[in-house]
Amino acid sequence: AVYQVNLVQHLSADFAGDPAALAARLSVFWPCTLAGEDWAIVSASPELFLARRGRRVWTSPIKGTRPLGEHVEGEKDSAEHVMIVDLERNDLSRVCEAGSVRWPELMAERELAGVTHLVSRVEGALRPDVGLAELLAATFPGGSVTGAPKIAAVDLIAELEPVGRGASMGALGTVRGNGDLELTLTIRTFAIGEGTIHLWVGGGIVWDSEPEAEIDESWTKARPLLAAIGARAPVDAVVR
Repeated sequence: AVYQVNLVQHLSADFAGDPAALAARLSVFWPCTLAGEDWAIVSASPELFLARRGRRVWTSPIKGTRPLGEHVEGEKDSAEHVMIVDLERNDLSRVCEAGSVRWPELMAERELAGVTHLVSRVEGALRPDVGLAELLAATFPGGSVTGAPKIAAVDLIAELEPVGRGASMGALGTVRGNGDLELTLTIRTFAIGEGTIHLWVGGGIVWDSEPEAEIDESWTKARPLLAAIGARAPVDAVVR
């Protein structure tokens, strides 16, 4: 059974702009940019996927979204959020010292990337025998962009989403030679290439989700990003 699945919709448009200029327009969100020949990724992600300092590791999952200035409240938002926190706790428990995983922050309300979110922090002490490959294998992809249980949710995503996720819903950041790292989830992320700009937005779906409310939430996330490229999110926008 799948208790929550994170489904996304794909938006795209012709684009002849400068990725660096787009990053500058998103500067209030502290964007991360990666570019190569004829392609670029511009991410305004507010979500920490994974960080490591020595043996200390932590993640800060986000679930629950409202327009800026509104409070995130309701049993559904809380249930979705706690479900993902529990998933992240289980993931870290696979590679951390027994009894070291804890969640010092649970469902804190934060204003991030132009919207209001619920954010938690899950942390633990990494076992000495665990290397980078084992750490990423235990935690990737992030639970907030897949659902729970993770493997079943990923299988359902592959079945239901008509377009691949491309550069979105992955991870982007830095890994140092000593093993320390800081990776964000590539949500709120533009992928640019071959004259086209792409954006993926979505949210967690559970058994009592209301379709209209879920679509509204995805547009709430998209609007600050679309504004940066001079686009709008009309009610009848074509999604493909």
